Amino acid sequence: MNMSPEELSAQETARAGVSRQRILELLRAAAGGFGVQELAQRTGLHTNTVRFHLDRLVADGLVQRHVEERTEPGRPRLAFTAAPPPHPARDRRNYQFLSEILASFVTGTTADPPAAAIEMGRNWGRYLTERPAPYQRVTEDEAVARLLRILDEIGFAPELAADDPRRILLPHCPFREVAAEHREVVCSIHLGLMRGALDEMRAPVTADRLLPFVEPSLCVAHLAPETGASERHGPPSHSPSAPNAATGSP
Repeated sequence: MNMSPEELSAQETARAGVSRQRILELLRAAAGGFGVQELAQRTGLHTNTVRFHLDRLVADGLVQRHVEERTEPGRPRLAFTAAPPPHPARDRRNYQFLSEILASFVTGTTADPPAAAIEMGRNWGRYLTERPAPYQRVTEDEAVARLLRILDEIGFAPELAADDPRRILLPHCPFREVAAEHREVVCSIHLGLMRGALDEMRAPVTADRLLPFVEPSLCVAHLAPETGASERHGPPSHSPSAPNAATGSP
C-alpha cells in the first residue's frame, strides 16, 4: 500500500519516539552514563542517529552532556547521563502532585469516574485535532497517522504493532505514576482522548479499548471500525484478562 508523505512522517516520528525512549532508559539505568558508541552498540542504531536523539534529549532537559577527564593521552570522552529528577520540594512545577489532586477529585466527586474521565479526554482529543474540511474523507491510514503524531507529542512514544495496524503500542506513559494510583481515571482520559481525536477527524475507525500495563512499561490500544457506537464503549480494561476486555463493553 502506498503511503502519503504525512503518513510516512507520522510513522517515522513514532519510531523515533520509541528509539529515543530506549536511549533514555539505558541512561537512567547507568549511573556513570554512556558515550555515543556504547549507546549505538546497545541499541543497534547508527551513531549519527544516536547523536540526533541525544541532542533532542539534551534540549528537552532529560539528558546531560559532559566531558570526562582523562588521565591518559588522547581525546577527552564525551559522555551522556540522565538528568536527575527534580526535587519535589523545590520544583514549583510539580505536575504529578497536581495530577494526583485532580484525579482524586474526579474519583471522589463523580458518580461514574471512568465515564466522566472518558468525556474529559474526548473533549481534549477534539481540541488537539485539526478538523478536516467539510465533506473531506479521511482514510483510516491518514487518521491513524495523525493519531500517532498526537500521542507522540504528548509523550507516549506510540508504535503500530507489526502484525496488526489496528493495534497501537504505547511503551511510555507520561503519567505512569499517577495512573498507578488512579488507573480508572487516567487511563479513561487517554482512551477518551483517542476517541475524541478520531471523532474530530471523522475517521472510519475509533479507539475501541485500551489495555493498561499489559507489561510493566506497555499499554495497548485497539482500534475498530466506527459504527456510531463509540459512546457505548466502556472504560479501559484493568488487565488483558478482565471479563470484558475483548469488547471494551461495560
